[in-house]
Formats: sequence, C-alpha cells, structure tokens
Amino acid sequence: MATDKKAADTSAFIPAGMPSLEDLGKLIEQYKLPGVDVGALMEWQRKDMEALAEANRQAYEGIQALAQRRGEILRDTLAQWQQALGSVASPDAMSKQSEAAQRGIEQAMANFRELAEMEAQTRNNAWKVVQDRLQENMANLQKLLQPK
Repeated sequence: MATDKKAADTSAFIPAGMPSLEDLGKLIEQYKLPGVDVGALMEWQRKDMEALAEANRQAYEGIQALAQRRGEILRDTLAQWQQALGSVASPDAMSKQSEAAQRGIEQAMANFRELAEMEAQTRNNAWKVVQDRLQENMANLQKLLQPK
C-alpha cells in the first residue's frame, strides 16, 4: 500500500491551491454515485502519480549521471591537453603530437558514444515506467468494461 514517503512524492505533482487526491475522493464520495468504487479510483490515480514520480526520478538521476560523466570527460581531456602542450619542446614533438591527436579523436568518439548511450538508456528507463503504467491502466480499463 502507499507509504507516507510515496504520498509526499505524489503531492509534488499537484499545483498549489488544488485539492489533494484524498480531498477529491471525499468530494466524490459525497455524491454516492452507484457502481463507482471511489477507493479503486483513488488507488488508480495514486499508482499513476507514483509511476510519474518514478519516471521523473529516473530521468533526474540519469541526467545527473550524464552531467557528472561529461565533467569527468572534460577534466580528462584538459589533463591530456596539458600533457601534450608540455611535451612540445621535445625533439620528436611532431610525431607525438600526431599520435596524440589521433588518440584524442578516437577518445572523443568513444566519449560521444558513451554519452549518447547513457542518454538513451536514461530516456528508455523513464519511458518504460510510463509504458508499464499505461499497460496496467489498459488492463484495468478492459476489466472495468467487461459485462458483469
């Protein structure tokens, strides 16, 4: 069932001044609509909010990891450039510079691939949470539409 932490997480999706899901449930119960299971509706909405919160969490963590990795790549690249500039005075500097440039291009391509894969994985993880919830909603809707 819902924990206090999850309930707090879903409240972030409700704009200020709007009634909470619980308030809406109480309002609907006042009208006593026949055949409407308010508890089931509330549970359905709670699960939707939890799925959105989870997708948001995964996207946020993925973006953080991506930004952190970009920073690491930048620091590594700057360190390599400093090292390359320090070896300019050596007699075979041209051949070393050519090799360093080739390695730099290969590393940049590998870094670009890594960052693109991280970004795609983050997007896929967040979307999967939403897809799973949509599939669950469709299954619930099919059950509700079955004749009794």
